[in-house]
Amino acid sequence: MTVKQQQSPPRAASADQAMWDSVLGLHTFVERQLAHALQRRFGVGLSEYRALEVLTQAEKGEHRMQELADRIGLGQSSVTRLVGRLESAGYAYKDTCDDDRRGVYAVITDEGRKHYQDARSTYADVLGAALDTASTDDQLARAVRALRGAA
Repeated sequence: MTVKQQQSPPRAASADQAMWDSVLGLHTFVERQLAHALQRRFGVGLSEYRALEVLTQAEKGEHRMQELADRIGLGQSSVTRLVGRLESAGYAYKDTCDDDRRGVYAVITDEGRKHYQDARSTYADVLGAALDTASTDDQLARAVRALRGAA
């Protein structure tokens, strides 16, 4: 391998790192705002909200637990606990697959659909406000412009 092949352009790598740091900072800032608002106003965490959203959008209002975990970015055991919390609140329940008794589904209830619909506008409002606030921060503004430009 030649020296030229071993070295990556330092300027490009540095720019990529700066952009990634900005995206991570923006993600952290926005997630914190969303989590606080959803917990305070609706008594659900951000992961619970996202699970309700995924289940609401599912054709039959249900997903296999592993599919739900993959869709919201959690591990199997974490999503099992999350669905347990949703079940305790009356927003979802676990059901077994008719074809495969080992398969477990998370199924949204009517109350879960209503709770999601009630929280949806707050989520959208807080998201917009958080991005607006972040767009005034020198460290985060670049990521906001890039994301909003791509939308």
